[in-house]
Amino acid sequence: MSEQFQSFIPQSRTLMGPGPSDVNPRILAALSRPTIGHLDPQFIDLMDEVKHLLQYAFKTQNSLTMPISAPGSAGMEACFANLVEPGDKVLVCQNGVFGGRMKENVQRCGGIALMVEDEWGKPTDIQKVESMLAKHTDIKIVAFVHAETSTGVRNDAQALCKLAKQNGCLTLVDAVTSLGGSELLVDEWQIDAIYSGTQKCLSCVPGLSPVSFSEDAIKAIKSRKTPVQSWFLDMDLVMGYWGKGNKRAYHHTAPVNSIYALHESLIILRQEGLENAWQRHFQNHLLLKQGLEKLGLEFVVEEPFRLPQLNMVRISEGVDDNLVRSRLLNEFNLEIGAGLGILAGKVWRIGLMGYGSNSKNVNYCVDSLAKVLG
Repeated sequence: MSEQFQSFIPQSRTLMGPGPSDVNPRILAALSRPTIGHLDPQFIDLMDEVKHLLQYAFKTQNSLTMPISAPGSAGMEACFANLVEPGDKVLVCQNGVFGGRMKENVQRCGGIALMVEDEWGKPTDIQKVESMLAKHTDIKIVAFVHAETSTGVRNDAQALCKLAKQNGCLTLVDAVTSLGGSELLVDEWQIDAIYSGTQKCLSCVPGLSPVSFSEDAIKAIKSRKTPVQSWFLDMDLVMGYWGKGNKRAYHHTAPVNSIYALHESLIILRQEGLENAWQRHFQNHLLLKQGLEKLGLEFVVEEPFRLPQLNMVRISEGVDDNLVRSRLLNEFNLEIGAGLGILAGKVWRIGLMGYGSNSKNVNYCVDSLAKVLG
């Protein structure tokens, strides 16, 4: 007897975890537009627009700015695989899960990861970075997470990049959770390689990773002594597809409809205004802070270093983490995030990202938590 399968129609949720975020209906509608070929002249024109819109979002004029056809983790790997060669020294700042993933990428590329580690929930200590750079004068790259999704900490990207440049290093930055939600100035801060994701503050569907490489980064890629270990993520090859003009070298079949969705999300960002989006995220964070503090809940991260779009809240003693999140999901269709690593069971991560960063969601989250916590 054959099984009877039916179309999958998920129950609607309010997504207030660390990602993905609620997707704007305009973006969902964009996904349903007719699929065309990935070398169709119409699609080539769309690619050019996506590039320009990403340059706006990143605040950069970098010519090599594009979405990798895979999630943010592939964007991370693209940056490391193209810039790190065997024996290269890379200073990696870790104060959460994703700094640890940077370390793994360096090692898998044959590089040497020199670690600057700080307590989870605290920002990277600039003095430690300065000391490490003074001790190792042959460091090639300084790599760090701008917005650490596992802790809700904002690292001082401007100060870290300035220090790296003073020591002749390239800079490599994780902006998965910051793009579109927090101030991010790629050119002004002299960021050489940066990657993000579409499913956070851009409120797009998961599956694409916007990246941008400076001219210094491109020079480093072109002067490599060894081939990039990944064929798919080799920027020298990808540049031929995301380059200028209508004559594009076939590299891979781009996820056409997902690019439609990203384009729409970037149009929405442009219409709102980048600085207005940053301010909206901050104002909704303040509203959430007010509501949570009335419930007796405390933030883990000190105020100057908090991410407005990813709020880490300490779980009160005696409260069952799994039970609370399960009840929120099953009774209120509301998703918030659990703690990762050493913070598992100790914190909740509440996201206010993109389309989901609004007062309605904030009030719904606070009211639902109040009912569950009794």
